[in-house]
Amino acid sequence: MQSLTMKQLRYFEALARTGQFGRAAEDCAITQPALSMQIKELEILVGAPLVERGARQVRLTALGQQFAARARDILRAVDELGELARADGETLSGPLRIGVIPTVAPYLLPRLIQSLQRQFPGLDPQPRETVTQRLIEDLLESRLDIAIVALPVSEPALVETALFDEEFVLVRPLADADRPVPNAEGLQQMRLLLLEEGHCFRDQALSFCKLPAPARGLMEGSSLSTLVQMVGAGIGVTLIPEMAVEVETRMAGVAVARLPVPRPSRTIGMVWRKSNPLADRFAQIAQIVREIGQTPVQPMLRN
Repeated sequence: MQSLTMKQLRYFEALARTGQFGRAAEDCAITQPALSMQIKELEILVGAPLVERGARQVRLTALGQQFAARARDILRAVDELGELARADGETLSGPLRIGVIPTVAPYLLPRLIQSLQRQFPGLDPQPRETVTQRLIEDLLESRLDIAIVALPVSEPALVETALFDEEFVLVRPLADADRPVPNAEGLQQMRLLLLEEGHCFRDQALSFCKLPAPARGLMEGSSLSTLVQMVGAGIGVTLIPEMAVEVETRMAGVAVARLPVPRPSRTIGMVWRKSNPLADRFAQIAQIVREIGQTPVQPMLRN
């Protein structure tokens, strides 16, 4: 059989992962016809179909499923060879694929990227913002180098290092600013606005309020910004992490208060694959994130 190329393996892995030629082509930064041609050439080299082509989605054949698993192993090993070479350098350089959860990314990423570029001029940070489950999947499949998430993730193949803790605060309409701050039981009687399913911050807020998931009367938003603006319109109340207060409440016309003790909080940490040769360098980056996260913010909060 004629030799396969790494390009073909990467294109096929993207197709197997996304299940769509269009999405796979987008991930690979090529046109859909070009990707389709490469997959067809790969099937000719293999001598058998790897995918069943449908109108909207493709399915892997039995051989395609086995081929995809082997392709992922090969691509992961090749990526780790490149990381091994980078680990031998004097300083960290080249692309660094950073995953960050949405309730952290807008408030930490700008400062983090600026700091990384100052300390590692040859580094090319490539951030991706999505929910924890997808970040962990991408880490395990070598599509990310590191991820900044809420701990724990409890994945045996990953290293977890805690960076900093932060409290959740209550955001309510400005007209309620002088009212007593409710406890967890009091929040159960209010219209609570939460992030949509898939966000770990939603689960943490539900846990603090001792509410089932899904709970009756909840309203959902796709971002913290949306939730805060809805509070400003008098629709309900919400919880947000303290790092988001300065950005999200600046022009929202809302009141922000600390909750009664014991206050809800979360631990933000960084995770990476145990097998990654750059582990020592990632520990350096973790310290940079830790210092940024521990820098005091100055929001207007009632204690």
